[in-house]
Amino acid sequence: MQTTNHRATLAKRRADVAGMFDHLASRYDLINDVASLGLDRSWRRMVLEAVDPQPGQVVLDLAAGTGTSSVPFVDAGAQVVSVDMSLGMLAEGRKRNPGLSFVAGDALALPFADDAFDAATISFGLRNVQDTEGALTELLRVVKPGGRLVICEFSAPTWAPWRHVYTTYLPIVVPGVAKLVSPNPAAYDYLVESIVSWPDQEALAQLMLDTGWSAVEHRTLVGGIVALHRGRRQR
Repeated sequence: MQTTNHRATLAKRRADVAGMFDHLASRYDLINDVASLGLDRSWRRMVLEAVDPQPGQVVLDLAAGTGTSSVPFVDAGAQVVSVDMSLGMLAEGRKRNPGLSFVAGDALALPFADDAFDAATISFGLRNVQDTEGALTELLRVVKPGGRLVICEFSAPTWAPWRHVYTTYLPIVVPGVAKLVSPNPAAYDYLVESIVSWPDQEALAQLMLDTGWSAVEHRTLVGGIVALHRGRRQR
């Protein structure tokens, strides 16, 4: 396997992030499954339950990558638009999931009209956007009044001993797995940095409120390693 060293920095410039994921596309889902010990599958189920799509509703899946996160919504009878800024991810997704509707798009300038979606979701992608508040505002624009947003993202362990184990595990195991199976292992150094520097549960909830989302609530998973945030656009 030929490896590359394309990685973003915490400046999160769009071209750097997109290029990094272009070079991860072929094995990104595999690495996620291995590094999370298969927990990513249960997280996808929880996102589906939180969105609760009804047949015929239109769901925006932002930072959809290869479309793995979009498939449960299609299975539930919703129409899904899978958006990502990485052309490499989209190309891989079209090969793996040819039935999905893939669109190239930037979270800060979504190529959709106002009030276009019944719901929007983004899993493990919001922390890679340069302007978090800008992305939340743009998502609010494209979701219909009364519509909902679900964010699944890494967060902060809430129990000190578990936090110690996690912060020890993260910078060792994740890059170690990446070196074995990823075509772009350097990217996982950035991904670890981006997780460590990301706001905790309460801080992200406040950002959602600050950008106009209402009825914001969150749920911690795996002791806080991951958090599920929900909000609604006011009618």
